[in-house]
Amino acid sequence: MYNFTKPLSPDLNPEAEFAYGAGQIDPVRAPYPGLVYDATELDYIEFLCAQGYSTKLLQSITGHKSSCSSKTNYGALSDHLNYPSFALSSLNSNSINGVFNRTATNVGSKRSTYKAKVIGATKGLEIKVNPSILSFSSLGQKLSFQVTVKGSIHHKSSVSASLVWDDGTFQVRSPIVVYAIY
Repeated sequence: MYNFTKPLSPDLNPEAEFAYGAGQIDPVRAPYPGLVYDATELDYIEFLCAQGYSTKLLQSITGHKSSCSSKTNYGALSDHLNYPSFALSSLNSNSINGVFNRTATNVGSKRSTYKAKVIGATKGLEIKVNPSILSFSSLGQKLSFQVTVKGSIHHKSSVSASLVWDDGTFQVRSPIVVYAIY
């Protein structure tokens, strides 16, 4: 089974994924990830626009003639980057609610079926993946899914979990971090 990162323990570092990321990479298995999350240049530009960057600042950062329109609704900030990680902040640790839309690209086996498993979700925090099964029929095929996080983290400053897509050959792990801002 392929799993190209080794999760590290939040027990050893209270900052958890904020301190050590998704884990230690295994350079032998890294070239064979199974699934990837593509992100384009346009994704990054829309992410910056959604954060309120001006056209002038955007152009100075990107070096391109891109612009942010004040008339465009850029939607949820979390949907602009197709990242393999999920971070959700909340002002209230007793009322957590967030939705992430992602697209995975198959680079593993031509025909493969991945099942979603959520590992390490703390009591009181519900993490759902829809659909929970991704069935690919070709290499390069893209399938989308949604991760919904809701519940409470019971006055903790942050909690971590993982979404693992598993097809029996490849395990693709994505960290999920929920934190309260006090």
